Amino acid sequence: MTGDSEIQRHQLVWFLRGMRGITSLPALILMASYVGFSAFALQSGLTRGEAVFMTLSIWALPAQMILIGTMVGGAPLAASFAAVTLSSIRMMPMVASIMPQMRGERTPVAILLFLSHFLAITSWVFATQRLEGVPRENRVAYFAGFGITLTLTNAAIVGVSYGVVSSFPPVIAGALFMMTPVYFVASIWASATQPVVKIAFALGIVLGPLLALWAPDFDVLYAGLGGGTVAYLIDRYRRRRLKVRAGAEA
Repeated sequence: MTGDSEIQRHQLVWFLRGMRGITSLPALILMASYVGFSAFALQSGLTRGEAVFMTLSIWALPAQMILIGTMVGGAPLAASFAAVTLSSIRMMPMVASIMPQMRGERTPVAILLFLSHFLAITSWVFATQRLEGVPRENRVAYFAGFGITLTLTNAAIVGVSYGVVSSFPPVIAGALFMMTPVYFVASIWASATQPVVKIAFALGIVLGPLLALWAPDFDVLYAGLGGGTVAYLIDRYRRRRLKVRAGAEA
């Protein structure tokens, strides 16, 4: 019993240390961005409860923006579902890269599946930078402290700021609103470790406005599928050229 109590005490200590990560710069930027998100949700006609529920259940700011954008644009439910799903699939490599680092010999799979919900760009960047300095047996508690606290805090920020942003001067409200797409662009670009991701991202930025004029109901879906496909073909051609060049030099 003494050994179990000591283990639980250590887990609690590392959970609290993970909670302190909420004062890190990426977390603070995300919190400010969620104030902008609450302004966007308010202007789009969502209720306070819907905005908070969306934050807790989806927990990925780009996916939340995409969902609201497709809803406001009048896109069919299937198109909104597909767009959000495609946006969230990009989290799978992040989950696959982080979970082996967190998993210990006795870590239940159910806990890892639960914690995967809290893995988004901010928490992934935080984990990749900090987990190596945490003992393996305490990494789950450390990440849980950060991920859960960050999610609940931002849900509270959305709930509190939802009614406040309407009284802000237009300049302040606009600046807070702009932090959301700025954070989205910067975080995606910074977390892209492979050229294909940056190519797809650049194509999406270019194709998005053009497709909004041509097919406003499906612009996000078409931009994602089209940009991703073209980026894959370009990257495949690039890799093939590198192999040919390496073979010629050998």
